[in-house]
Amino acid sequence: MTITNTSVIKKTLLIFLVIAGLIFAKAFLIPLFIGSILATLFIPFSNLLEKYGIPKVLAAFICLLTLVLIMSGLVALLAWKIAELVNDVELIKQKAIASGVEAQEYIFNHLGISVEQQSNILKQEQPSLSSIMQLTFSSITSLITNLILLLAYVFFLLYYRKHIKQFFLKLAKPAQQQEMSEILSKATHVSQQYLFGLSKMIVCLWIMYSIGFSILGVKNAIFFAILCGLLEIVPFVGNITGTTLTVLVTALHGAPLSVLGGIVAVYGTVQFIQGWVLEPLILGPQVKINPLFTIIALVVGELIWGIPGIILAIPLTAILKIVCDHIESLKPYGFLIGEIEYENQENTLLTKLNKQILKLRKHK
Repeated sequence: MTITNTSVIKKTLLIFLVIAGLIFAKAFLIPLFIGSILATLFIPFSNLLEKYGIPKVLAAFICLLTLVLIMSGLVALLAWKIAELVNDVELIKQKAIASGVEAQEYIFNHLGISVEQQSNILKQEQPSLSSIMQLTFSSITSLITNLILLLAYVFFLLYYRKHIKQFFLKLAKPAQQQEMSEILSKATHVSQQYLFGLSKMIVCLWIMYSIGFSILGVKNAIFFAILCGLLEIVPFVGNITGTTLTVLVTALHGAPLSVLGGIVAVYGTVQFIQGWVLEPLILGPQVKINPLFTIIALVVGELIWGIPGIILAIPLTAILKIVCDHIESLKPYGFLIGEIEYENQENTLLTKLNKQILKLRKHK
């Protein structure tokens, strides 16, 4: 096997061009990709509605309305729990001020920077009120625009799904259309499996965190349970962030070290149950990407598209693995991304052992 410098340069240049294209077109691609993945979730529901004689356009609209209701329900649930948390804002503010004063004294005693100098540094670093308002307005406008685009993509992708499938089939040669259909079917299935599995996982985490935090006596336990569960959308990073916020806010409420240690213990227990029980049962083997490439996918997704890139990283990598598994030249990459198949290795060893036993019996 020979690898020429030209081939390496071409592949490297192609990777950089793809990444540059993704960054340049992120405003267009992010709503489209999120809408595509959400649309796959409602394909079975849309098929069911059409099976009972409901027109395709009405079925797509019902699916869209269902999505809006689900999103509104989640926002309402969070708003309800945040409203309870707001009642404790004054207490948290007092605790934060006290902690800030202690931090200033520590800096003065150990670094020799006076309180006045620290205040001047902070004032210089603080952005102006007008820039904050402008940034907030820009963010809200962008969010509303992307949300409208997202809903439009979900509706039209559901309505034109068969037309789009025919387009991909026409791209393939007649002899490869069956394989292309299989790739599309598996890619759709893995998106559905990921979203359904993630939804079930989040509900299970809500229950486990709620029980654990309530037993410990954590204030606003349900809110922090919901927060830790929802942040599971971002693997590894999300649940650690949620638990850290829970520990910090609970510490500001003056909780003893035993409660703070209990929160960390609950997190460890939930992660153990999630990793060894829930994920194998709920997510299934098709969504499995090994931890190394899960982290790589999250880092690359964040570098390219920020937070939306983190959310999209896992389902898009799972779809990429399916594509690699069905293209001969890309199969090694699909193998690299996937998990090590210990079960197959164990079966191979058992088969070899059985053959050796049979040989020994024949010799006897």
